[in-house]
Amino acid sequence: MLEKLFGFDPSKHSVRTEILAGLTTFLTMAYILAVNPNILSAAGMDKGALFTTTVIASGLTTLLMAIYAKLPFALAPGMGLNAFFAFSVCLTLGYHWQMALTAVLIEGILFILLTISNLREKIVDALPMTLKYAISSGIGLFIAFIGLQNAGIVVNNDATLIGLGSITHGTGLLGVIGVVITSVLLVLKVRGSLLFGILATTIIGIPMGITHFDGIVGMPPSIEPIFFKFEWDQIFTKDMVVIVFTFLFVDMFDTIGTLVGVSTKAGMIDENGRIPHLKKAFMVDAVGTTAGAMLGTSTITTFVESASGVGEGGRTGLTSFTTGICFLVALFLAPFFLSVPGAATAPVLILVGLMMMSQVTKINFSDYSEAIPAFICIVMMPMAYSISEGIVLGLLSYVLINLLTGKLKKITVSMIILAVIFCFKYVM
Repeated sequence: MLEKLFGFDPSKHSVRTEILAGLTTFLTMAYILAVNPNILSAAGMDKGALFTTTVIASGLTTLLMAIYAKLPFALAPGMGLNAFFAFSVCLTLGYHWQMALTAVLIEGILFILLTISNLREKIVDALPMTLKYAISSGIGLFIAFIGLQNAGIVVNNDATLIGLGSITHGTGLLGVIGVVITSVLLVLKVRGSLLFGILATTIIGIPMGITHFDGIVGMPPSIEPIFFKFEWDQIFTKDMVVIVFTFLFVDMFDTIGTLVGVSTKAGMIDENGRIPHLKKAFMVDAVGTTAGAMLGTSTITTFVESASGVGEGGRTGLTSFTTGICFLVALFLAPFFLSVPGAATAPVLILVGLMMMSQVTKINFSDYSEAIPAFICIVMMPMAYSISEGIVLGLLSYVLINLLTGKLKKITVSMIILAVIFCFKYVM
């Protein structure tokens, strides 16, 4: 049954490992249950309804990923895309949130069509293996950077852009303690070390005044205020085209980056550089975005925090099934799950970043035509705070460097087409 439902192979996989991996993924991304309502409510949407919708959309699409694509990836409203929804489309351009939801719905439908046409798979196939290794390494740096921020170990500094926060008290200290505890568990090869690290850090946060339990059980608010609320009178405007294109572009390459990067780390890419069930994973992402818009939330995307579950050993749909069930349970246990502080999950993100960085050893640094684009891809993900920008700049540099140095055999027609599209994106 497990093999049929989730692609589980008893000779390769462990039920205990898959379940622990799913729990770990959920705990590292549970912050979205609080953050997404906070961000989107700035656009005038009902905050309570947003919580329920975030849980339902995340849980159902993750379960679909488990059963249909049989991959250990979880989905939820994408960070960055929700901020673009609220602060750019609504607060800056002045459009109603109903219009922004309409743009997300159109994006989701376009994604379904692009997936059916195999275009998204062709884009992944067009990426050279060097960049696939670089994407995994770049995501490693990116999520480690997010973890350092969440713990307050790295903070804003007006003089130098970023700087070291306080690590002798508060969340910074708890984050450091968490890194030490989780590192020791990893070195000792304790099964479930990432999950146990989160739980131990959460408990230590109680006497430090950082972990606050505000109860365990609560009834979810109704989604009626935001359910199926669309605005059709702006769909043929120039702004709508730009908004839909932005949603489409960022979501596409964030998802591609996450799937390629995490799959590479998990050793799930075959000898031809292909990811199993990739088209199905893209379809889940597209259907999730469309359904999410109907439920009343911004673009649903594959979460980079899925790397934490993969780092715990998750390799099948049973991992994402566990994560999806946790989301649905969170509908009624929200006060408990939301009590886990960001400083408790930050150490997992930092150490998973280390795990994903291992792919950098497969890059040929003696060949600068390979090494320079890979380095640009890796370094720009955390610096630009965007997976998609790292991929775009990495591929542009790969095509340009090899074109100007006469290494034309390394450049395919697909790469050139993508490079032209990327240039157009920056010009627009």
